[in-house]
Amino acid sequence: MPLKRIYRGVTEPHDGIAALPVPPPWRDFDGGPPLARPDGPADPLPDPARHRAATFRPTPETVELVNAALYLRRPLLVTGPPGGGKSSLPYAVAHELGLGPVLRWNITSRTTLRDGLYQYDPLSRLYAANRSGPETPDASLDEHLRLGPLGTALLPYERPRALLIDEIDKGDLDLPNDLLHILEEGQYEIDELVRATPQQREAHVLTADGATRAPVHGGRVRCRAFPFTVLTSNAEREFPAAFLRRCVVLELRRPEGAELESIVHSHLPESDRRLVSEILEVFLARREEGELATDQLLNAVYLTSRPELGDAADRAQLAAQVMPYLSRGQDDDVF
Repeated sequence: MPLKRIYRGVTEPHDGIAALPVPPPWRDFDGGPPLARPDGPADPLPDPARHRAATFRPTPETVELVNAALYLRRPLLVTGPPGGGKSSLPYAVAHELGLGPVLRWNITSRTTLRDGLYQYDPLSRLYAANRSGPETPDASLDEHLRLGPLGTALLPYERPRALLIDEIDKGDLDLPNDLLHILEEGQYEIDELVRATPQQREAHVLTADGATRAPVHGGRVRCRAFPFTVLTSNAEREFPAAFLRRCVVLELRRPEGAELESIVHSHLPESDRRLVSEILEVFLARREEGELATDQLLNAVYLTSRPELGDAADRAQLAAQVMPYLSRGQDDDVF
């Protein structure tokens, strides 16, 4: 029997998150004092995030594994080909369950764990201290701190926030291991506050949302509702076993004919069905020879549906031009 679906894979928001069962004892967090979501439970996602959420088409497996991650309070590691909707998934879940704006952390080869937790500007604090005088050098420490996406997601919210850690496989080899302790314990420390004088350890720090400040007591942040965390990967490298066993793993496959047609019409509902079928046929034929992404198909359909184009030959040529191969088969000659 499948799990009771908290996330149902529908486009209409509902309050299903309120029915989420209690966590396993080893994933029960007690951070506090509890914080309400800053923008209120009924506030919708901003555009274009709302479009991404409304047009995402989950498979039954995706729905089941999202619910598994919610039940277990574990990160969801999503792998699959480029353009397959990996980064759209947290927007769809946040929209349906009313989790508020998605906190997004884009990973590069230079990203460190500290970047996701918080940033501290010592120079601006030094300038402020010089202006205010030596008698109050620590008076505005919290003015020079800002939480990152991961650091904000781990605040003690009453309901989980949605966090996207995008393209984690592009990060340093040590980043997954660095994340291990934070995601396991659901807490971290802000070193500058821990080292401050006792009267300065209570701070109100700007969140990654940029609109609110959150209280931090003693320099320690601990979550209350573990955030719905999606880590995406293009499978460019393997992850340590210790990291994988702490994640729920979802592999998105390439969508095929009928699924692709549904995706196109969800994004471009006014498109002519005959034209969509023609461009889809070209897309599928070209995909036999090399890697293509779904967003390339969307670009081709949008452009070829423009009334400015002349005849069918123009449309076919333009479709091919905006769908270059991302990679070629191993048997292809490369010069």
